[in-house]
Amino acid sequence: MLDNAIIFSLTANKELTKDVAKILNIPVSPVAVNHFADGEIICEPIESVRDKNVYIVQSTCTPVTEHLFELLVFIDALKRSSARVINLVIPYYGYARQDRKSKPRQPITSRLVADLLTTAGAARVICFDLHAPQIQGFFSCLVDELSAIPMIAAYFKKKRNDNFVVVSPDHGGVNRARKVAERLNTPLAIIDKRRTRPNVAEVMNIVGNVEGKDCLIIDDMIDTAGSCYAASKALKEHGAKSVRIACVHGVFSDPARERLLDGSFDEVVLTDSIPLREDMLDNRVKVLSLAPMIAATIQHIEEGLPLSTVYDIYK
Repeated sequence: MLDNAIIFSLTANKELTKDVAKILNIPVSPVAVNHFADGEIICEPIESVRDKNVYIVQSTCTPVTEHLFELLVFIDALKRSSARVINLVIPYYGYARQDRKSKPRQPITSRLVADLLTTAGAARVICFDLHAPQIQGFFSCLVDELSAIPMIAAYFKKKRNDNFVVVSPDHGGVNRARKVAERLNTPLAIIDKRRTRPNVAEVMNIVGNVEGKDCLIIDDMIDTAGSCYAASKALKEHGAKSVRIACVHGVFSDPARERLLDGSFDEVVLTDSIPLREDMLDNRVKVLSLAPMIAATIQHIEEGLPLSTVYDIYK
């Protein structure tokens, strides 16, 4: 029963929120988001939220800091309006790559953001495919990290291509790629690379046979597409027949468009955790919706059911 649940959308994921609300057969509750002349933000619910279980859908994507502060301000408004439980649905968690000190005097901003959200009043955070799983431990509230990997695997499984080989773009993504390979019953290859500086990757070697294969690169996010562009080039140099890439989060900072749509990839698959940039609209780009999983998660939370079964629709 969803009689006591309310769903809100701020400015980052309006279409995704509409799709979730449609599945749940509840309206998207109105919210006023205004920016003053000096840049200050005010967000407030239009209707009463007293004693309600509130769900806010908001990715902290570009502009990251603006979307984050909208969320913080709105959480505070809901807390001061006597909402019973404030649940955050953050499909894409910004600042996730700042999860450790890689050199002296650096901040751990993903922890800072977690502290801010919890201090503001969040009781639960629902997110997808964090860049580093240990970020869950940065929160002092409940965290449910879901994965879009089963949905991506189900999409490619429908293609029934026995020539696929799943490729991990680096050693850190092997576990993610292996999950897809197991679901597709395909071989696994690994790209050995190193980063010379941020957003710059150099391919050193390829572990596994890709010659004559339809390669499927699996990653958690694509930002400038430098890593996957270098990976595609290396795979084709090693005899790959075709290269596709699938990710959960399409950040697509410049020059991602030029790298992804220059002919290096036969298909680019991603989710709607971040709204697709208009200049990325192309028949080679396929967007899979997280709405069914988010709706099922909200339904299960409200009914006290386990969240592990939300993946059943992708078996």
